[in-house]
Amino acid sequence: MQDTSAQSAAPEPARPLPRKAARLAVNRAALTHKVRYAIRHPDRITPYLRRTARDGWLRLKHRGDHVAYYRAVMAADTERDPRAAVGSRSHDRWLALGQMQFDYLIEHGLRPEHRMLDIGCGNLRAGWRFIEHLEPGHYYGIDISPDILISAKETLTAYGLQGRLPHLTLTGDLKLDFLPAGHFDVVHAHSVFSHSPVEVIDECLANVGRVLAPDGFFDFTFDRTEGREHHVLREDFYYRTETLVTLARGHGLTARFMEDWEKLPHGQSKLRVTRE
Repeated sequence: MQDTSAQSAAPEPARPLPRKAARLAVNRAALTHKVRYAIRHPDRITPYLRRTARDGWLRLKHRGDHVAYYRAVMAADTERDPRAAVGSRSHDRWLALGQMQFDYLIEHGLRPEHRMLDIGCGNLRAGWRFIEHLEPGHYYGIDISPDILISAKETLTAYGLQGRLPHLTLTGDLKLDFLPAGHFDVVHAHSVFSHSPVEVIDECLANVGRVLAPDGFFDFTFDRTEGREHHVLREDFYYRTETLVTLARGHGLTARFMEDWEKLPHGQSKLRVTRE
């Protein structure tokens, strides 16, 4: 399914809105930023110190294995609050972010007969809407966290969507080798690459073209920086747009910056990847 809202072309550099310009230049890993942030938000110092201690322990426990590391992060976060684990401060925010993702893809042509792969489906914040919209069996959600998938099944039950026969599958990587070639019209990854080191992103881009239908597309969000690329506690990663565009090109894919997504109320940017 080729998106007809714009023709594939060489990606244009991102043009941030004025309100985002300062945020895009921030290096959140820098000590000066951390000190200034702590002064402005003293109530967040203790939670950050807890995260730092957890980060140190999990790095020792899962040396070099980011999937195992982040699976443990998700287990801890999900135990406290499944909605917070997927980045929603409240039930209303959980609903609003899911609605925003759903509306965006509907506007870009997602139809009931399409087949969708939702990478990092979480607890179906947007997924339950996709499951309801798509024909039975046409939604396939994968995640690295067994804990969040248990929460996803609870969401599925709460909305009475068992009859839509969605696939919910645990995975340990993004090789996608257990999925059929050329099968998915839409592949979607919201707030996945914002928590992924570059080698995980590269692994996904190396394999997603195989499972895409010839005129399908892969949408993914990421935390964008226009300064130095960095991460905070191996949980939050910030990339330059051109880094990800270049990675995609290296695997025979074209990546386009989605300007219309920037106008929505959220904190991430979006690229759309298609097969060349």
